[in-house]
Amino acid sequence: MAEDKQEKRASALAKKRPLFQTKKDVMKFVRGILELVSIIVIAYVAIHSLFVMKSYQHYDENDPKIMSTRKSDHGFVALSYFGVDRQGTDSLIAIKRLDEELSDLKRLGYVTVSQKDLENYYYHDKPLPKKAVFIMFEDGRKDTLLFTEKLLEKMNYQASILTYGEKFKNNDQKFVSPKDLQNLQKQGFWELGTNGYRLSYINAYDRYGRFLGELDSREFVEINQFIGRNYNHYLMDYIRDKNHIPVESTREMDKRLSKDYQLMKQVYGQRVGQLPDLYCLMHSNTSRYGNNANVSAVNARNLEGMFKLNVNREGYSWNSRKSSPYDLTRLEPQAWWYRNHLLMRIRDDLPKKDKGNIKFVKGNKRKFNQWKLVKGAAEFKNDLVAVTSESESNGLIALKNRQFRDCHLQCELLGNKIGQQTIYLRTQGTATKKKDYTDYLAVSVENNVLYVRQKTAGHVRTLVKQDMFKLHDDHPVSILQDKQAALTAELKVRAKFARNNTTAGLYRLKAAKAARKKPKTVKQGAKEYVPTIQIQDPGDVKLDLTVAGDRLDLKVDGIRVAKQVKLAGQPAGGLALESIFGGFGASQRNIADDVYDGVFKNLVVTSPDDQRTYYDERLHGWDLFKDKWNNFWNAVINWFIVNL
Repeated sequence: MAEDKQEKRASALAKKRPLFQTKKDVMKFVRGILELVSIIVIAYVAIHSLFVMKSYQHYDENDPKIMSTRKSDHGFVALSYFGVDRQGTDSLIAIKRLDEELSDLKRLGYVTVSQKDLENYYYHDKPLPKKAVFIMFEDGRKDTLLFTEKLLEKMNYQASILTYGEKFKNNDQKFVSPKDLQNLQKQGFWELGTNGYRLSYINAYDRYGRFLGELDSREFVEINQFIGRNYNHYLMDYIRDKNHIPVESTREMDKRLSKDYQLMKQVYGQRVGQLPDLYCLMHSNTSRYGNNANVSAVNARNLEGMFKLNVNREGYSWNSRKSSPYDLTRLEPQAWWYRNHLLMRIRDDLPKKDKGNIKFVKGNKRKFNQWKLVKGAAEFKNDLVAVTSESESNGLIALKNRQFRDCHLQCELLGNKIGQQTIYLRTQGTATKKKDYTDYLAVSVENNVLYVRQKTAGHVRTLVKQDMFKLHDDHPVSILQDKQAALTAELKVRAKFARNNTTAGLYRLKAAKAARKKPKTVKQGAKEYVPTIQIQDPGDVKLDLTVAGDRLDLKVDGIRVAKQVKLAGQPAGGLALESIFGGFGASQRNIADDVYDGVFKNLVVTSPDDQRTYYDERLHGWDLFKDKWNNFWNAVINWFIVNL
């Protein structure tokens, strides 16, 4: 009995004992609650980032504010993205950049149109919206779906995903499956189109003119750094030998191409259930369907017999009622474009009556208002400004109400190598769309060559010239060495994708033999290999410039390229930033772009002793904290998207 009484007494005391006996207990409880809340919030955001919760809502065809009439036709803009990546690559657009571009179209009042809308437009004379955009994503990549679907839901936009029939047959895991496509169409944000049966290349040569013949997409990707533009797509030409002479008759060519169409029709019918209405021919970009009239006729017979729409060209975004539904054109926005770049290209393509509908992005309005926009467009974003040129011309902004003579300037130039980015100091006079400054001191990077120039009394002098390739050319490669590398790479790829072990072994032996050779080096007197600059090649040039009196010092990427260069006398003047179209440049992917983004990051201009600040583009304080926090939070969400 005594023991029972003691147990009851102990139990009563335990019930009276407070839940938190120490401050440490309180902290543990609070920390546990915060951890639980954090997990719930992250899980909620991740789920909403991954799964589509809504269905696509078609625009109201009876709304006169949205719709055109037969008498006031506005046509439509067609955009086609190569693919989407979480962070972006040189060819795949980053999610954030795609979000910005679609948001801009939404802000301007653009609504997406479907394949059925286009068919009704061309075949039944029905009107489209006044601001209509048709969006495609090529190559049918799974990551494109993963990263894009929530954006379409957010904008209530619809897009077509273009796929290759051969990928279904081979069950390639990098590309969407037939099951994926069937699930996609339930919410209505996606429609199905096709790029054809296969992505394959014929009549290919490396950059030294060595004949490679036919390459499939895997082989092409592995050695494309050694290939220029001398190749063709599978359906675009006769198969030829190394002397460009056809090795097949017209009848054989017809049979080969027609078989490809039949294979496409068969695999889509068996695996997807139907052949899409939309075809995108890779890549004609002529007014016909191939590089040869006979080839074009075979393609025309097949595609016009199977499809209702064909996107045949790239580089121009606008289509009208006068366009052929089998010769439509699309613009392929590139991963390195800034927001105003796409808007500038669309504006250039629109008819005159609609050009005024395009309003450019300013970004940070407080910073934007410190500058005068002379020409083109400018977006102030965090710690950089992107100055977008007009078509085959320039873009120019000038700092308001700020004059100085001597200065210490630091800046990163992030525009692509093909093009011109210029920083003007000591500007005199007023620049306009047609008139230059009367005097200035300018540092610029033009197609990967750096210049420092001074203009006085109408005369321009070049003070410094530096080839940026040679500035970092620490280990020069000879043409003979590069030619050897191209041959070795090709033989290794042939071995990797050979049909049997015997053939693979023979190619490996050839590759090993080619690699053992020791071609003449630059030090031994051989000519250096200098790569052709591609239109997509990024530039990242760090400038550190000091101007004091009649002397100039300049460091580029931490390397001193000019010391105590003598200047002509000039008074205090203004600061301006310019971007200039630098030519179409080389492009393996058949890209033609006549607009250029000059990108100026972390621009800071102070007095030579750094005691006074004339201009500072860098982030500070709360803005810097917010930027770092946003980057961290986006990284967390992206991790969940990729790894869940």
